[in-house]
Amino acid sequence: MHTDIQLQTEDPAARDSLLLMEELSTALEAITGDSGNASFDANDVYGPAGCFVVARDASGHALGCGALRPLEPGVAEIKRMYARHGTSGVGSAVLRFLEDEALAMGYQAVWLETRLVNRRAVDFYEARGYQRIANYGKYIGNPLAVCFEKQLPTP
Repeated sequence: MHTDIQLQTEDPAARDSLLLMEELSTALEAITGDSGNASFDANDVYGPAGCFVVARDASGHALGCGALRPLEPGVAEIKRMYARHGTSGVGSAVLRFLEDEALAMGYQAVWLETRLVNRRAVDFYEARGYQRIANYGKYIGNPLAVCFEKQLPTP
């Protein structure tokens, strides 16, 4: 990982946050045919049970983002994970930050959904210790969706 990646929580309505999420939506649309926009509500990440993080380089340029929202007791959901094309270590850094935040907020596990056709994402999460679980919520019965869980270490 690059040590010059700066991670901090930011407002999902801020300019860089919106720009990163727009890039993500465009990329997802190209890969899966669905931007994923309907599955994210910025209001879910405000408050003490969620957050939105932006990764920046040493010059302050936005490189990637991710969100954490409460899903059910003890479980947070990771949303809007994105690292700009050509960056290295950004996705891993954002994911680690979100996992650490979830642990600090008292969650026992994090869940997420991606599309089976998005092989890069599936491989990325599996390589980072995520296990496939039964599809949850709006993804139940959707054969295009794949859901993952990672148990967080108990403090």
